[in-house]
Amino acid sequence: MHAWAASFPETSRHPPNALGGKSNRGPLGMIATPMRFTRNSEIYGEDESAEYLYQVVSGAVRTYKILEDGRRQIGAFYLPGDIFGFEAEESHISSAEAICETHLLMVKRTAVIFRASHQRELARQLWDAMALELRRFQAHSMLLISSAEERVIAFLLDISRRTTENAAIDLPMSRQDVADYLGLTIETVSRTFTQLEQNGAIALPTTRRVELRKDTLSNRFAQNFG
Repeated sequence: MHAWAASFPETSRHPPNALGGKSNRGPLGMIATPMRFTRNSEIYGEDESAEYLYQVVSGAVRTYKILEDGRRQIGAFYLPGDIFGFEAEESHISSAEAICETHLLMVKRTAVIFRASHQRELARQLWDAMALELRRFQAHSMLLISSAEERVIAFLLDISRRTTENAAIDLPMSRQDVADYLGLTIETVSRTFTQLEQNGAIALPTTRRVELRKDTLSNRFAQNFG
């Protein structure tokens, strides 16, 4: 496995009140609006005005584009604590959907910019979030030129770092979501999961629960992924 795969950008999970939080005690306080989205419901669409920033409180979000040939390319997954909705222009370059029942905090970009101009800590948090977004984009671009097995392993390690302190992870996304994120077919993803299980690198108690055997992964690919 390429060395960069082991250094897939690690998310230091944002504190629950990074954008105001459920308690509204964070730096954005009362300007954060809680929103609930049901499974597969749209949060915003491609080319829509990028008026808001969002933070995941619970659940999970995917951003995606529909390619000219009709295929879906998922650009990112956002998990509890993650901030998304950053755009360089005034409109969204992709669509965003709730993967499952999802609760978000929604904040107007103009309000965030105004508040950040007066609050150094908020400005730092937003800068960190934007830098993390860029690192994830760069890592994802690199991931798409590696082998199927490397893509799946790097994806699992990234989700593990972002969601849990132990080796077992519960994937909120489907195998089709994983395939569309990694640029693979669902058959290839399922086959790779099976091969990794047969090789003792992971265990699959259910289709969504994955137990990582990091020592085995390290030995198999001569790389310490810890």
